[in-house]
Amino acid sequence: MADPFEVRMRFTSQLQHLNASVNSSQKAAHYALKYRDMDEDLHSCILEQLERNSMNNRANIMYFIEHLCDMAQRENHLNFVRMMQKDILMVVDAVAPSDGSGAANVKVVRRVLQGLQQKNILQPNTVTEIEDCLKERDTVAEHPALSPIDANAQREHPLNQTTLAKTNGVSRPDKRQIEQRIEEDRERHKRLRESIWAIGAEGDEEFERLWDEVSDIGEDDYIAAEEDALERRQAIEVD
Repeated sequence: MADPFEVRMRFTSQLQHLNASVNSSQKAAHYALKYRDMDEDLHSCILEQLERNSMNNRANIMYFIEHLCDMAQRENHLNFVRMMQKDILMVVDAVAPSDGSGAANVKVVRRVLQGLQQKNILQPNTVTEIEDCLKERDTVAEHPALSPIDANAQREHPLNQTTLAKTNGVSRPDKRQIEQRIEEDRERHKRLRESIWAIGAEGDEEFERLWDEVSDIGEDDYIAAEEDALERRQAIEVD
């Protein structure tokens, strides 16, 4: 039997190093399901890391949660799903806090909630209630932690690093975190576009799509076909 402390430490490390790639989320989800007998302990790890990590990492954990619940549902290990259903409000509050410090994560939360609803993991009324709360958190466009620093004011009144790092008690993301978030969002948007254009390997989705796009056959189509046939016959006779 695996050492519970070691399992917890490795899972915590995976959560801390999540990125925008699907592989990193799937790897962590596979690990959690591998040690499903410790599901309560691993669930508490998720909640702890949501409280302790940067807003960028919290967004990555939010996407991971969707992967975990989806895989747990398919493997019929519903404890992870039930625990996440119970604590979903706590998760949302950590990823997109009401103080506006996680305003950039509101869209992330919405996407994941929509995905969980489509997979029948969250009820529509639950998602609607959370959406009502998110509307208020999405309107903080000029929040001190997100607004740019006035360069002139900074020259006139130099601020120390502590003041720059926090404004009105809310942490301001540093340049490295901002660049990392931009890169991760770009990667996610790329994958989203790819999934929109992707056509399933099974079934006749492409045929059905093309069939719907083609108009019904009319008299003009028959005339055009006869003209094409006549041109082919004439070309054969010339040869």
